[in-house]
Amino acid sequence: MRILFVAAEAAPVAKIGGMGDVVGALPKILRKMGHDVRIFLPYYGFLADKMEIPSEPVWQGNAMFQDFHVYESVLPGTDVPLYLFGHPAFDPRRVYGGEDEAWRFTFFSNGAAEFCWNYWKPEIVHCHDWHTGMIPVWMHQSPDISTVFTIHNLAYQGPWRGYLEKVTWCPWYMQGHNVMAAAVQFADRVNTVSPTYAEQIKTAAYGEKIEGLLSFISGRLSGILNGIDTEVFDPKTDKYIPENFTPETLKKRNKNKVALQEEVGLEVNKNAFLIGMVTRLVEQKGIDIVLQILEKLLSYTDSQIVLLGTGDRNYESQMWQMASRFPGRVATYLLYNDALARRIYAGSDGFLMPSRFEPCGISQMMALRYGSIPIVRRTGGLVDTVKHHEPMNQTGTGYCFDRYEPLDLYTCLIRAWEGFRYKPQWQALQQRAMQQDFSWYQSAKQYIKLYRSILGLPEEEIIEEQTQQQEVTEVQEAVASPS
Repeated sequence: MRILFVAAEAAPVAKIGGMGDVVGALPKILRKMGHDVRIFLPYYGFLADKMEIPSEPVWQGNAMFQDFHVYESVLPGTDVPLYLFGHPAFDPRRVYGGEDEAWRFTFFSNGAAEFCWNYWKPEIVHCHDWHTGMIPVWMHQSPDISTVFTIHNLAYQGPWRGYLEKVTWCPWYMQGHNVMAAAVQFADRVNTVSPTYAEQIKTAAYGEKIEGLLSFISGRLSGILNGIDTEVFDPKTDKYIPENFTPETLKKRNKNKVALQEEVGLEVNKNAFLIGMVTRLVEQKGIDIVLQILEKLLSYTDSQIVLLGTGDRNYESQMWQMASRFPGRVATYLLYNDALARRIYAGSDGFLMPSRFEPCGISQMMALRYGSIPIVRRTGGLVDTVKHHEPMNQTGTGYCFDRYEPLDLYTCLIRAWEGFRYKPQWQALQQRAMQQDFSWYQSAKQYIKLYRSILGLPEEEIIEEQTQQQEVTEVQEAVASPS
């Protein structure tokens, strides 16, 4: 199958959130499975620093009364063709933000549609979040090009219909009050990045005011769990952590904890319960209830916490103040640093994700991979990836709580802190966590099944069974026939 991924992010060259991980990893796996998968990405001003880009474009076009150029390269570390949409609007060294954000990505989507119509024609365009939401609307008039629309975060729905009519082409058949609503109505298939989130967004609590529409198209809506790149993120070979380790050599992991404590300025104490957070500092991620219980946790336990991330200035200031009030116990790094994030995964004892809602989440999978026990709220993809630890039965991979309340979070943290006291049982919990399989191959199989259903093709398993049966029949006929 010929599949074009169109997105605002693609790791490792342009990554802000989980979308970048998906677009950077899934095409690579799909190509290994025999499909022609390519990526269409904005040519951001910082990309030339991270990869080689030809000086001459492979194609140029016009959209929204603007000329643009498309450059062809390869996603670093893979064989995935990468098409870069070049225009001065994307020259600034940023991915999101700015007063022109709605115009930039509407223009980008229009350019991607022109690219599909006039240069490289895919069978399926896989669109990601509102930044590409107009593509399913425009492709509705092209029956030979199908679309998949993936919702990574329903809270961000893009510009309103009135704005779109001023800047771009809105076909007569278009419906929907904003980009997200239009994409959901016109995509051939809609999916979210976890099965639980796909069900939750059909309710008023999580549907962001379009739960009725999502319920209406539920026959075309499904959830496919994200994965992680298990080759890149492997504690056995990761060059960014001080000491490599495996589930069988967990004692080596203690060196990562001590090294992390030294690096971020925490008191070096291998017996202290070290909690890690790698997150955006926004309300969705639960930072508000963390701040309500953090002082009590530090006062009544020997816990330490290291936080890495950026976000709302209010939350940044409060976490910075906590680091000042509790030197040696709290470390706050208001930045994005992939290498430090890996060292937090590899050195922390527990990993905190008390999200208000979570479409999928990548961090908890990383934490499990590196032996840091997740402490999570049971919502969205966290339900699908972290199973509550039951000490009596020695089952589960993390600590979970249900209600979005400070007391429930505090109780869950205390349970994890107490569990850490029992070293043999904690090590067994870490080993179970590290043995979980969140590779992209499992998710890729489901995406292939989704693509084939759009194109009216039988499932691959059926094809394999038919081929095997045909081979058996041929052998039986050969044996039965006289020589």
